[in-house]
Amino acid sequence: MTEQTRKTMENYVEALLSSGDFARYLAPDVTFTIEGTDRKVQGRDAVRQTITFFHEQAFRTDIEVKSLTCDGNRAAIEAEFVGTHIGEFEGIKPTQRSVRLPYSVSYDVDGGGIRNLRLYMSMEALVRQLSAAPVAQAVPA
Repeated sequence: MTEQTRKTMENYVEALLSSGDFARYLAPDVTFTIEGTDRKVQGRDAVRQTITFFHEQAFRTDIEVKSLTCDGNRAAIEAEFVGTHIGEFEGIKPTQRSVRLPYSVSYDVDGGGIRNLRLYMSMEALVRQLSAAPVAQAVPA
């Protein structure tokens, strides 16, 4: 079972990072939650739209995957969310600011499809990076 989970996850990650059809690795009734919030999305299309929003609409991302761990029908990814703020997010208009934030996602995989994704990322820290006052530039004398 671990080997099937690993194969599914490796294919999913490859598709996600290359802007491919990552949704084909999601179960039809998949659930995506952002832990520490009340955000929960259900269904393949809704989850695909949410993930695409983060990676292509609100931010232009270049995710850095640090590790992938699989055990039975469970998997976890540790990564770095690296991107540029290009679209409205949490009521903040595009700032073109660069963001960098560690995060992890836990997955339940069943029958070759991802059934649950649980994102662990500080939304407060992400908003703080977008809302931070610009650094003053030194003026040459």
